[in-house]
Amino acid sequence: MKRQLRSSPEHSIDVQSRRHWIASTGLKAAGLSTIHRFWGNVAQGSVQPANPSLVTKTRRAKSVIMIFNCGAPSHLDLWDMKPQAPSEIRGSFEPIDTNVPGIQISELLPEVAKRMDKLSIVRTLHHSHGGHNSGMHWSIVGKPYRIDSTLINPGRADIPSFGTLAGWLAQQDGYSANVPPYVITPFPHCDSMKYLTPGQFGGCLGSRFDPFVLNTDPNTKGFQVPGLQLDAAITRDRLQDRLSLLQSLDERGILTASESTADIDVQRAKALGLISSDAASEVFDLSKEPDSVRDRYGRHSWGQSHLLARRLIEAGSRFVTTVNGPSITWDTHKDNFSQMKNRLVPPMEKAYVALIDDLSERGLLDETLVIWMGDFGRTPIINKEAGRDHWPQCYSMVLAGGGIRGGQVVGESDKTGAYPRLRPIRPADIHATVFDALGYDAQHINYQMTDGRPMPVSDGQIIQELL
Repeated sequence: MKRQLRSSPEHSIDVQSRRHWIASTGLKAAGLSTIHRFWGNVAQGSVQPANPSLVTKTRRAKSVIMIFNCGAPSHLDLWDMKPQAPSEIRGSFEPIDTNVPGIQISELLPEVAKRMDKLSIVRTLHHSHGGHNSGMHWSIVGKPYRIDSTLINPGRADIPSFGTLAGWLAQQDGYSANVPPYVITPFPHCDSMKYLTPGQFGGCLGSRFDPFVLNTDPNTKGFQVPGLQLDAAITRDRLQDRLSLLQSLDERGILTASESTADIDVQRAKALGLISSDAASEVFDLSKEPDSVRDRYGRHSWGQSHLLARRLIEAGSRFVTTVNGPSITWDTHKDNFSQMKNRLVPPMEKAYVALIDDLSERGLLDETLVIWMGDFGRTPIINKEAGRDHWPQCYSMVLAGGGIRGGQVVGESDKTGAYPRLRPIRPADIHATVFDALGYDAQHINYQMTDGRPMPVSDGQIIQELL
């Protein structure tokens, strides 16, 4: 029998439950000592807590880091090279051997090649949406958006991504770390910062399950997360007085049971939870890291985001996405080969290798599942501007750590890398595998859509070869 956890739609919150929720998250006068535990308390006050734990399978991983190449890197020039294909398909780069006999990858990834024994490449991922936002949606949600388009934005009826769901599941299981369970750095999945990818926020689960989005470059000089610290002129006692006054006004005023008022309360509690926690502030403070470590990751947005991801999972976050944009920076319709060689791959490889090595040296790789993926692949045939266009029919991704069996390739594409030949795999299958590694039986845990329909956390099939 399936276990259904009801997410409380925002519009159904009444006055009494809203007051109870404010109290439960520590906004009463006695509450600053518990506000920093918002991420656990919100689950207790907003949904039916699971008892016993939803973790019913062997937990191979405690957390996930997803590196997402916004805009879609060319699988044919990185992971699934076709040296025997005609020149208009194979491109400029040569394959090189890795430290696993029989597995070759691009010459652009010499350091990754030395660590192939830790990695699994999936070469037959596929879906059918060629728009950037709808393609990103299918990759991170595991299901198609209702239209194939780039010109779309998030809404409260969205199906949540597997990062959102990982945070939601953690909160059902009593998550109580000082940092948010789901974080996106440095900027959200998007096209041109105008159209944000649906699914990456709370969607039908409600705003309380939105990720914490950094929305700033961690490589900037004097980097600080906006709004994470109290203003220097406001002491904790003064903040406490303001909270007491706010509570008094709330109790005497007329409360409106609406989505907007509930969202205000949620965002207020999240903000207070962060600014009242010294531990949270320290996790986001990259100046705590030695210069040698920061240099190792690379003094650029991607490198410092990867480093921040490591710090966050060390502090207890369950899912961290590093969106390697900004926007669709991997969209190589023109000059694919010079862009890959000179602008895109070198900083990406440096950051990725540093992350894998750092996690391994700290004893964290075995419990941290690292995913490297994008919207889709690129066309086998090179266009007239030396570029490759959108191609969702077959593309590659890479997994490591967190119980993933390294040193292998799963699936085989055809001779031009255009379509899966053996072992086709859907994004939903990746999701099911990730949830299985986290200990969740995703097909038998439901959340509730805004229209009341139950939806399984994932309807994909576990890729047994990976585990």
